[in-house]
Amino acid sequence: MEEEIILEVKGLKQYFKVNRKTVIKAVDDISFNVYRGETFGLVGESGSGKSTTGRSIIRLNQPTTGEVIFENQKISGSISKQTNAMLRTNMQMIFQDPMASLNPRKKVLDIVAQGLDIQHLYQTKEEREAKVYDILGTVGLSREHANRYPHEFSGGQRQRIGIARALIVEPNFIIADEAISGLDVSIQAQVVNLLKKLQKERNLTYIFIAHDLSMVKYISDRIGVMHLGKIVEIGYSRDIYHHPIHPYTKSLLSAIPHPNPISERNRKREVYEKGKIDYEKGTLIKVEEGHFVLGTKKEIEQWR
Repeated sequence: MEEEIILEVKGLKQYFKVNRKTVIKAVDDISFNVYRGETFGLVGESGSGKSTTGRSIIRLNQPTTGEVIFENQKISGSISKQTNAMLRTNMQMIFQDPMASLNPRKKVLDIVAQGLDIQHLYQTKEEREAKVYDILGTVGLSREHANRYPHEFSGGQRQRIGIARALIVEPNFIIADEAISGLDVSIQAQVVNLLKKLQKERNLTYIFIAHDLSMVKYISDRIGVMHLGKIVEIGYSRDIYHHPIHPYTKSLLSAIPHPNPISERNRKREVYEKGKIDYEKGTLIKVEEGHFVLGTKKEIEQWR
């Protein structure tokens, strides 16, 4: 069965001009597809360009060059009002810091209903409230929570409010930008399990951005590894974890601590030297079905 592509990113570049001489290449010519119903994980260290990629896809940043196609419609560059309305209801984002992304002066009811207000998705005040109560119940909060302010909640509860706000307009595509990084480990598991449950119930597609590889393995079907604005390796979750090829991917995986203290003590970590590999020389080369690595043919032979 042929998988249906919901999102296509082609040659995306996001450059930021610091001054007359300095340009930061946050995202430097990356291309990938996301299939309907899957979770595509984007991983890499801080500053690798993964969050900028998410923000460029959803138009929070205007890409320098490149094309983004969502539901067979071009959503990069200048777009029509109809395309913008389609994008705003069908694609939503869950932000990294739930405290910074929630308005401290607004009650939860109004925060969650924001999408409904902007898109005029209700007739009466009662319908608006009913929709908010319903979505709060879906993410594990009660209707009593609707009249409180964000500072009255824990980190995990705030992130649930963020998820409710994203889901209220019934999107089919969600970008989760480091949605669990600031939470305790037990709360992280709760939020990830909630995201997986919602994905099944609502047939959602996710881009899951994170730097914690063990959590990404748990939730993702396919993974793209980013470094210095480039995608250095892309493949199915099992291939990336069990048969990594790029030295950067190997060093990321070797940084995951082992639960067994004896094997952890004797384990050798792989150190990746920045600047040793010139990413400009290589291209994304297919090494097996669905598995691509950035490099020259000679480099990939060496790494294998």
